Amino acid sequence: MSVSVFKDTAPRALLLTAVALLSVFPLLSMLSAALQPQGTAPSGLAIPADPQWHNFVDAWNVANLTVLLRSSVILVLGVVPPTLLLAALAGYALGQLKIRFGGVFFVLLLFGLTLPFEVVVVPLYYQMQSLGLINTQLGLILALIGLNMPFAVYWMRAHFQSVPIELGEASELDGAGPWRAFLHVQLPLAGPALASLGILSFLGTWNQFLLAIVLIDDPEKRTMAGALQAFVGAHSTDIVLLNAGALLIMAPTILVFIIFQRYFVRAMLAGAVKG
Repeated sequence: MSVSVFKDTAPRALLLTAVALLSVFPLLSMLSAALQPQGTAPSGLAIPADPQWHNFVDAWNVANLTVLLRSSVILVLGVVPPTLLLAALAGYALGQLKIRFGGVFFVLLLFGLTLPFEVVVVPLYYQMQSLGLINTQLGLILALIGLNMPFAVYWMRAHFQSVPIELGEASELDGAGPWRAFLHVQLPLAGPALASLGILSFLGTWNQFLLAIVLIDDPEKRTMAGALQAFVGAHSTDIVLLNAGALLIMAPTILVFIIFQRYFVRAMLAGAVKG
């Protein structure tokens, strides 16, 4: 019996191991390059005999990451909570309340999902310019919230549709209106979906590069991803500091995903079971 179980699980274990190695290899390669002496051209995967750990401190100072870290935190706090709130309200309305013209609104959301991000950058720039929000973090926050809405509402609508309609009917029999049912019945059940959506919104906001470059002229108001420009000059690129800076920028996103991964997996499994 144990032999047959091993034969069944061995291919899966090998596949998961291969996927894990493929995922970790780029990070190890970047770490290897970041520990090389500055000014060199690293190649391959080899930890040097004298690792230059101070490269991370130098990369932090060269890119002025302290200021950009504060800017990125402000953007995340300005984008993620409103996105979750608006998506939860809209998803509840479309998934549970069956509002009037809800199908039309949903089709418009699907249309927003089909638009490539690059298509809306230029119109978005002129719109923010007409509002006087160019080179302001408020303009970037509003733009990111708007761009997140199609997927966020679609995500939360799928969750609320998976909630049994009998829960809403039971709350109505108990005298709870739509708002009270949303706050005390539906919202607590939406924890995993909101957590996973929060992770995705955080990753998209933290790693935002193109829109921050287009809408903000002041480098100190951009995201940490914009700091990668500090290592790219007109005639050369410092590969060592570039890798060290990239690892510093990626570290918060990796930590957030590790901490909240159980919520993300739970939401994924819930959608898979429903399908």
